[in-house]
Amino acid sequence: MRISSADVVVTSPDRNFVTLKITTDDGLTGLGDATLNGRELAVAAYLTEHVVPLIIDRDPHRIEDTWQFLYRSAYWRRGPVTMAAIAAVDMALWDIKGKAASLPVYQLLGGASRTGIRAYGHASGLDLESLFDSIRMHQSLGFTAIRVQTAVPGLRAVYGVAASAGEGTRYDYEPARRQALPAEEDWDTAAYLRHLPTVFDAVRAEFGPELTLLHDGHHRMTPNQAARLGRSLEPYDLFWLEDCTPAENPEALRRVRSQTTTPLAIGEVFNTAFDYQTLITEQLIDYVRSAVTHTGGLTPMKKLMDFAAMYQIKSGIHGPTDISPVGMAAALHLDLAIHNFGIQEYMPHGELTNEVFRQSFSFTDGDLHPGEQPGLGVELDEGAAARFPYERAYLPFNRLLDGTVHDW
Repeated sequence: MRISSADVVVTSPDRNFVTLKITTDDGLTGLGDATLNGRELAVAAYLTEHVVPLIIDRDPHRIEDTWQFLYRSAYWRRGPVTMAAIAAVDMALWDIKGKAASLPVYQLLGGASRTGIRAYGHASGLDLESLFDSIRMHQSLGFTAIRVQTAVPGLRAVYGVAASAGEGTRYDYEPARRQALPAEEDWDTAAYLRHLPTVFDAVRAEFGPELTLLHDGHHRMTPNQAARLGRSLEPYDLFWLEDCTPAENPEALRRVRSQTTTPLAIGEVFNTAFDYQTLITEQLIDYVRSAVTHTGGLTPMKKLMDFAAMYQIKSGIHGPTDISPVGMAAALHLDLAIHNFGIQEYMPHGELTNEVFRQSFSFTDGDLHPGEQPGLGVELDEGAAARFPYERAYLPFNRLLDGTVHDW
């Protein structure tokens, strides 16, 4: 069996997606997700101009060898564009291998370690009333774990909070807006640190101690600010505090870790296992947040999670709607197989996306499952994809009250 062709499909049903479709000479096809939110065409060009010519006529079963070839032969390693492109090839090859074996990919990764994959949903609100409505809506869908994001008095727009209460209830929030330039948002860390504990106090009073709660700080705090927030949230028993401070400098996490017992989740913007070495060996985090799509695919993510398992660190794979159904399916196969699974982020895609990507994974009573279809279990309707051309979209950015550009 050889790879006979590889096509890059860019489509924008509910948002932009980049998909690699690999076809073998005996007619098997595999899909990989290469979506990089706000920089989709950079990855599409990298695949089309540089990667696709390298994989034609290769043996699709040699997944490890192909991964190492694409990573090492470019000389310029790592980075989100390179790693998303490699991830797409890697996923597609696992998809083909599963179809060739007539097995779902999780069986090739060692089989199931659990019966279901616990997922968390995303509640948000402009005020307590709308936030409570959003939490109740997610509970009605079956979620037993819910991320809580809230507006902050005095700020126009805050990450993770929909623009209106109606949008916030269902959480159709897509921060990458289809417009010519990035949206500018404002930020005040002091106001956020004062307000957030009062929100979690109200949520616990309303919903009790058993509801699993999470929160995303989205890289906006200094180590001392993050430590202060972690301490102030300890009475509310969070499952995790995510991205409390930019994690490129492990010293920052040492400071936070020494000051709070609130569990920490890090790595949404990381691209390789190398980014985690110090954080894992010094046990500075509790959950690995990387996406299969942005971290080179299933092959390195399985290795990363096996490494993390030696230090009692679990998975919390990135899974918002800027991960396509192909990338989500890949994450679910890994979630089901690894022993040190923690929780899976899950934002249901919209109807148009589900029309383009036909999926076999399911969500029932708060748990996801990748299904039993051979391979990854997602098929691309190329006719439907062609109806939705690419539309330029940018993520927002933050400015502090004095006008300084800040982490969004």
